[in-house]
Amino acid sequence: MGWHAATTKTTPLLTTALRMGPWLRDRAGHTVKGGLVHHSDAGSQFPSVASAETLAMEGIAASIGSIGDDYDNVLAESTIGSFKNKAVRDGSPFRTGPLRSIDDVEWVRAGWVDCYNNRRLQSTLGGIPPEEKEAAYYADLTTLARRVLAPV
Repeated sequence: MGWHAATTKTTPLLTTALRMGPWLRDRAGHTVKGGLVHHSDAGSQFPSVASAETLAMEGIAASIGSIGDDYDNVLAESTIGSFKNKAVRDGSPFRTGPLRSIDDVEWVRAGWVDCYNNRRLQSTLGGIPPEEKEAAYYADLTTLARRVLAPV
């Protein structure tokens, strides 16, 4: 849901992304109403007190520990691998030259996340992009609400 890039792996790298995700959903009018789980590796910066506090404040469960099992992080790790293989590699359509600074990485990241979340055709969604599927989902909810609330 959220993302952030930094030159070092510190707690703010994670907490910024954790706060960004729910903020983006709220901004789009689709508030997260529970059931959100944060998948992470066990790096020392991730189980910090600040990270745990941010997760709690945002109502996000942590998958490290009792919530999940060994397979919880497969999707997250697959997504990270996809980013490395498709966005950062030489010859990537998201790159315009060498990655010399964090700004260059941010530019590549922004293009890849936009494509991955909004334009990528996904077979499990019937060959449509995730953004289109989500728009249809919320349109269906609105239509259903109008039917339920319509005077008889």
